[in-house]
Amino acid sequence: MNTFKEILSDHINGRRQIAKLARTDIVKTYRGAAFGWAWALIKPGITIFVYWFAFSIGLRHGKPVAGYPWFLWFISGMIPWFYMKDAITIGAGAIRRYKYLVLRIKFPVDTIPSFVNLSAFLVNCILIAIMLVIFCVMGYPPSIYWLQLPLYMLMMLLFFNMWAIFSSMLSSISVDFLNLVKSLTTALFWLSGIVYDATDISNIWIRRVLMINPVTIICNGFRYTLIYHKWFWEFPHQLRNYCILLVIMTIMACWAYKKLVKDIPDVL
Repeated sequence: MNTFKEILSDHINGRRQIAKLARTDIVKTYRGAAFGWAWALIKPGITIFVYWFAFSIGLRHGKPVAGYPWFLWFISGMIPWFYMKDAITIGAGAIRRYKYLVLRIKFPVDTIPSFVNLSAFLVNCILIAIMLVIFCVMGYPPSIYWLQLPLYMLMMLLFFNMWAIFSSMLSSISVDFLNLVKSLTTALFWLSGIVYDATDISNIWIRRVLMINPVTIICNGFRYTLIYHKWFWEFPHQLRNYCILLVIMTIMACWAYKKLVKDIPDVL
C-alpha cells in the first residue's frame, strides 16, 4: 500500500511534467518524417484497409452486424486496439527508451511509462474522433449510448498504464522479457475477438477465458457503445472481470516497482 501511495504521489506531483513529456514524446515519434503527424493516421488507415479488404472482399465474411456495416463494426474494435498494442509494446520498453532520464537526471522512474503511455493515448483519441465522424458520415448519428464511451476510454487508459509500469520495470532488467512481449502481441490480437465476436464462440469454456482478457473486454465495450447499443451495467461479469484484472495489475506494478527501482540504474 505504501508503494502504491508513492507511485500515486509521483504522478500527482508530476502531472504537469507528465503531460509536457507526453506531448514531447509525440513530437519525437514523428520528427524527421516528411508527412510528420500524418503517419499517425496513415499507418492505422493502411492496416484497416488491408483487414477490410481481406474479410469483406477476399473472404466475403463482411456481413452487416446489428444493422451496421461490417466495416463500422470492425473499426469500433480495431481503433482501440491500436492504442492497446502500443501500450503493450512501447509501454514495456519505455524506461529503456528514456534511460537517460534515469541515468542523468533525478527523475521518478514510475512516471516514465506513464507519459509514454499517455502520448499513445492522445494519438488514439484523435483516431477515435475520426471514427465517430465516419459513423456520422455513413448515416449513423450519435446516440445516448455514446455517453459511456469516455468510461471505456478511461478503463483502457488505467489498465494499460498499470501494465506499462509493470512491464517496463521488468523489461529494464531483462531484454528477454521485452522480446517476449513483442512476440506475443500478434497472438494476443487474434485471441482477443477484434476481427470476430468473442461472445459468439460456441465453446463456453473458451468464451469464458476470452472474457477475462482485458483487450476483449475493452473492444466489447466500444462495440456495445457504438454498435449494439448496450449499457455497461448490462454485462456485470465483464465489468467484474475488468475490476479484478485492474487490481491484480496494480499490485503487480507496485511489486515490480518496489523490487526493481533501485536496481534499474545499475542495469541500464
